[in-house]
Amino acid sequence: MKRLLILCTGNSCRSQMAEGYIKHFRPDFEVISAGTAPAPEVHPLAIKVMSEDDIDISGGEPKLVNQFIDQQFDYVVTVCDDAKEACPAFIGEVKQQLHIGFEDPAMATGTDEEVLGIFRKVRDQIKNKFKTLLDSMTD
Repeated sequence: MKRLLILCTGNSCRSQMAEGYIKHFRPDFEVISAGTAPAPEVHPLAIKVMSEDDIDISGGEPKLVNQFIDQQFDYVVTVCDDAKEACPAFIGEVKQQLHIGFEDPAMATGTDEEVLGIFRKVRDQIKNKFKTLLDSMTD
């Protein structure tokens, strides 16, 4: 079984959405998401846009990456530039570390509908990039 760790800063939007898609596409993988500075909760709009794609991430909880640095992972994937820069050194074996950056939808401004549109755009980008990544992984 492959183990993946998805990292961003707050672990409230991008990494939670990526975790949801990976679990959906590859239920045989163990996937964890975490943040370098976790938010208090998963962003409500991330939960909303994922539910539009029939994926429930409402039970997710932002976690601090430090609790995983001594564990072994096949892949550690950063999904924001801040997390890439602040990513701690892992003590456990990491077979491959990747960066797939996405804009932070939590920083979007505008009307409610415009902000929701940004969340949907980022959700779709995450879905497509991680589907491609997962398809390229061999067992």
